[in-house]
Amino acid sequence: MLKSMTGYGHADKTLNGRKITVELRSVNHRYLDLSVRCPRAYGFLEEPVKSMVQSATARGKVDIFITIETSPSENVHILLNRQVLERYLEAFYTIRDEYSLTDDITVTRVARFPEIFEITKEEEDAQTLKTDVLCALEEAIAEFNRMRETEGEKLKADVFERIDVISELVANVENRSPKTVEEYRQKIEQRMNELLEGSGIDQQRILMEAALFADKTSVSEETVRLRSHLSQLRSLLLSDVPVGRKLDFLVQELNREANTIGSKANDYEIAKTVVELKSEIEKIREQIQNLE
Repeated sequence: MLKSMTGYGHADKTLNGRKITVELRSVNHRYLDLSVRCPRAYGFLEEPVKSMVQSATARGKVDIFITIETSPSENVHILLNRQVLERYLEAFYTIRDEYSLTDDITVTRVARFPEIFEITKEEEDAQTLKTDVLCALEEAIAEFNRMRETEGEKLKADVFERIDVISELVANVENRSPKTVEEYRQKIEQRMNELLEGSGIDQQRILMEAALFADKTSVSEETVRLRSHLSQLRSLLLSDVPVGRKLDFLVQELNREANTIGSKANDYEIAKTVVELKSEIEKIREQIQNLE
């Protein structure tokens, strides 16, 4: 199924006492460009995260945002440094006794001195954390892909409609092209009649001029190639693999053939049709810029 390069995915999971949030946002890009943003302490997650996203998308600029919240009570321990506390108390008692001060030593007052506490944080299990983050990422990627597939289907439907319009325009060119030769033959004959007043008209010369004109202005090869490109375009749009770059190439070829028809066909009606043709091709080009 075709996917758009524009998408968004989000996941919130609480695993092993950690709240993990993952967001994916993507926009159009010629190639795959991944950017992972997560807390500096968890930089080791960048490569496995990129690897998983690479397996899910082929093109686009994808930004991945990861936040990890841990519960302080889960991995923080506060220990009493008894030696420092005893030194503080000895000093307090000395001040009290030597200077006859009121004894107002309380737990609250003593706790204001941070040196009497030792705060330690448990080492996190990197492998467990990586597994948990990738679990959340997998969920975010699923939502990300669903959105891209929905948008891709809309783009595909629009392109199919424009292919049908182009096919009709090509048919108009094919129908009109032979008529231009006959009209040119008639113009030559009319001019010769005017010059020679109807006497001694060389029909063979008229036919030769018409044949040269037909050869010069023939667009049959271009219309055949256009129909071939349109057929390939339809096949690619039904593909289950990323085909954005191939579609880009085909649209360039469609435009090339349309330009050639416009330069060869010496006819107002065909020229007008070519303008419409190029307009539809440009609209297809704009749409497939969003396809992976």
